[in-house]
Amino acid sequence: MVDSELQKPPGRTWTTPPFDPRFPNQNQTRNCYQNFLDYYRCLKSMDRRGKSPEPCLYYYRVFRALCPRSWVQRWTEQIQEGTFAGKI
Repeated sequence: MVDSELQKPPGRTWTTPPFDPRFPNQNQTRNCYQNFLDYYRCLKSMDRRGKSPEPCLYYYRVFRALCPRSWVQRWTEQIQEGTFAGKI
């Protein structure tokens, strides 16, 4: 597991997501989708535990930087409707 301190952006100057060795190729579609899923899984887990969702913001920043807005909007609507294909 990667040290969480290395994943934190330095101050507020974080413009692009850090390198993720799970997705070494130029095409970042899977990285986008995986971080979207991880964000919602994290929110669900933190809500279940009654904790603050602050640790989930890392995934949020990554998928917002990588994913086209239209994808995020469509996936969010599907989650709300209960038709999202991913396992959250």
